Amino acid sequence: MKETDYERRYQTKENYWQFRPSSMAFKVLELLPPINRKPKVLEIGSGEGGNAIFLARNGYDVTAFDLAPTGVSKTLENADRAGIFLNAFVADINEYMPVEKYDVIFSSGTLQYLFPEKRKVFIDACKAQTNPQGIHVFHTFVSKPFVEIAPDAEENEFLWSSGELLSLYRDWLTEKFVEEIKSCNSSGVPHRHAHNRIWTRKL
Repeated sequence: MKETDYERRYQTKENYWQFRPSSMAFKVLELLPPINRKPKVLEIGSGEGGNAIFLARNGYDVTAFDLAPTGVSKTLENADRAGIFLNAFVADINEYMPVEKYDVIFSSGTLQYLFPEKRKVFIDACKAQTNPQGIHVFHTFVSKPFVEIAPDAEENEFLWSSGELLSLYRDWLTEKFVEEIKSCNSSGVPHRHAHNRIWTRKL
């Protein structure tokens, strides 16, 4: 497996993402709270496990995968230190297909690594493996002509078109869809990203 930029970034003692859950993880709590049961969650692109451990700690049955082996190792180590159980493994989003049923499928900042020709196939597979009343909470980066490519962009990133993600959920109840431009300093060079975020439910 080719070493990714994130694999190199994760090979430090500290957590690259500072171990903070994303705002999207809090949306999972809001939309499908773990009341009287442990909803099953699949996280796509779990990094070092900040979101996965946050959700497991809050009462979800979490399965997570990432392309970076060091990220998955850190996820399991961080979970063990926190006394949290979750399932985490190495997988490539362009080769993986869900085979179990989930109540929540979650991804923040990973869908842009899907090959464009695989997007609909992958999303359709995720939809098919989602239980009724289950949710998808997704965030991806999109292309805008007035937003320059980020200085730390990777060659294997394929930005989505504005609204493309929303178009794949015509048959679901989309509770919220957001497009926004945000400033970033992840590479040490100030730049901007265009984002699409969706919170949608299977009826």
